[in-house]
Amino acid sequence: MPTQICHGRVIAALVGCTALALTATGTASAHAVSRDLGRQVLATGDGWGSYGTGTTGGSAADAAHVYTVTTWAGFKAALAAGGSAPKIIKVKGVIDAVAEGCDAFAAPGYDFDAYLAKYAPQTWGLDTDLSAEPDDSPEGLRRASAAAQDKAIKANIPANTTLVGIGKNAGFKGVSLQIKAVDNVIVRNLAFESPIDCFPQWDPTDGSSGNWNSEYDTAVVYGSTHVWLDHNTFTDGTHPDSAAPTYFGMLYQQHDGELDIVRGADYVTASWNVFTEHDKTILIGNSDSESTATGDRGHLKVTFHHNRFSDLVERAPRVRFGQVDSYNNHFVGDDSFAYSFGIGKESQLVAQHNAFTLPPGVSAAKVLKRWNVSPVTADDNYVNGRLTDLIAVHNAEIPGEVLQSGAGWTPTLRTKVDPARAVPRIVDCGAGAGRLG
Repeated sequence: MPTQICHGRVIAALVGCTALALTATGTASAHAVSRDLGRQVLATGDGWGSYGTGTTGGSAADAAHVYTVTTWAGFKAALAAGGSAPKIIKVKGVIDAVAEGCDAFAAPGYDFDAYLAKYAPQTWGLDTDLSAEPDDSPEGLRRASAAAQDKAIKANIPANTTLVGIGKNAGFKGVSLQIKAVDNVIVRNLAFESPIDCFPQWDPTDGSSGNWNSEYDTAVVYGSTHVWLDHNTFTDGTHPDSAAPTYFGMLYQQHDGELDIVRGADYVTASWNVFTEHDKTILIGNSDSESTATGDRGHLKVTFHHNRFSDLVERAPRVRFGQVDSYNNHFVGDDSFAYSFGIGKESQLVAQHNAFTLPPGVSAAKVLKRWNVSPVTADDNYVNGRLTDLIAVHNAEIPGEVLQSGAGWTPTLRTKVDPARAVPRIVDCGAGAGRLG
């Protein structure tokens, strides 16, 4: 069992630590309607996910629609069974979608060395992308290989489903959960090791020097409503970016996001999760061009509370369009820290009662990043134990990107709000997979 640092003390046994967090927030009484995790539902008033009809997942499933799975094939079979009837899928152990390795997806004739030789900037240049390359070219064979991986690792989660880990060591490796165009999904108590893109694409025209672009978010909420993500852990695990090689002078990026909420998705609560060891972490609204016509404007209502964001570069989250409430979260930066909250087009972000632990030399001015002119509410936030006006310090140190105060709305869907000063201990002791009974 991994140890946890809880307010300066190493805790080997998690029971007391979890009890502390649950007692402090009232979560135990709010969610413990049933001792069976699969039957538990999101409490009334617990974030945007509780809005309207609320989020109950598969809690009403009959016995015929309760599955315990230990393999990737068994998991996909359970997803396909029973249509959209309420179902509970219990995951036991760690399920690896790419246990056979990347070679299992490679198209006949695909050769990475040939790919590098063909598209090296000194021979191909940086003015022409690879979209016109024929199917039998190195890029065409890469596309075919990528299509095989795409089909193999994506798992479409149906409506009225609860996906829950059993015990302290349940989860997935190399899987991309697709919560797409459905309503009423719960995902809890699971550890996710981010999928790696076995076949990233080189784009010579991306930036001044070209770039490697990857696919596969760990979880995508795409045009879906009423989703609750609770007590999960998202990490790059055994494939951190720090261990990735460089080709053509650029990082061979094999990760996309840990969680994306896009294309008109709505009414999402993310609580008590750990997001760690990643670059581009969470994206809400995937394009400035997305608006009413494509479903983003007026939607993307998301709540984040009691999550731990640690050792991340950026996007915790980056927000476009949505009304996003972020409170009682703990953000722990390292030397790679770029920013936490990205203020994007027409975003309406409220960031309150959060705690930030930043290393020496990293300024609190970097917590907020302005991508577009959108007002933000950011008060009662603590940085390294001190009450800090995040907007004021940002504007003082980065006058070329002045932020405006006041998101224009006041969140009402919150359960008990903990004092910001207590958040590091509470969250570090209670967040992540393996903390539920």
